[in-house]
Amino acid sequence: MRETRLALIRHAETATPDLFHGAESDVDLSAWGARQALALADRLKAGGAVAVYSSAMRRAVATAGPIAGALGLDPVAVPELHERKIGPLSGLSRQDGWAVYEESKRRWMAGDVEFTHPGGESFAAIARRVAPVLEGLRSRHAGGRLIVVAHGIVIRAALLTLLPDKTPADFDRIAIDFASINELVHDGERWRAEALNVVVAPSSSRPVA
Repeated sequence: MRETRLALIRHAETATPDLFHGAESDVDLSAWGARQALALADRLKAGGAVAVYSSAMRRAVATAGPIAGALGLDPVAVPELHERKIGPLSGLSRQDGWAVYEESKRRWMAGDVEFTHPGGESFAAIARRVAPVLEGLRSRHAGGRLIVVAHGIVIRAALLTLLPDKTPADFDRIAIDFASINELVHDGERWRAEALNVVVAPSSSRPVA
């Protein structure tokens, strides 16, 4: 059986990257994020793909559009790939919301994957929502290469669920930066990671504010 390849990509930088953005916040990309999306498209076009999917949220759709265009494909939005529901954390500054987020991470890494703050989505709930979608896409495109654009915590939960050598205890050991690529391969039995968190940067430097 031919291997199935999956490029699992975090969307590019949001318009307000200093704030928490969950499923409740449908924010667009920043100007720098738009450049990152073009850089991703340039990086990925040489490898080809049979399909490009993304979350239906604007920041993911705006990232997937240039990628799909460079590959001559139409991007397909999958609503189930939305970012984690974070309830009252949505729109808070990183400083104001960090303690609540850290407590969830601590509990997940300790094995309490059903834990979440009030109004938030647990690690286990994200995994139950996202892993079957990715497995379904793999089955649909067996033997091909597909690209999926999603969100930071969603990607972490997917990696720690799908990769047999990872567990939720590894949550903090995997960085998922804006415009980063995680290259996975399925050999017909299990997934393995060829590369994690490969950050793609535009050739031009970020403008000084």
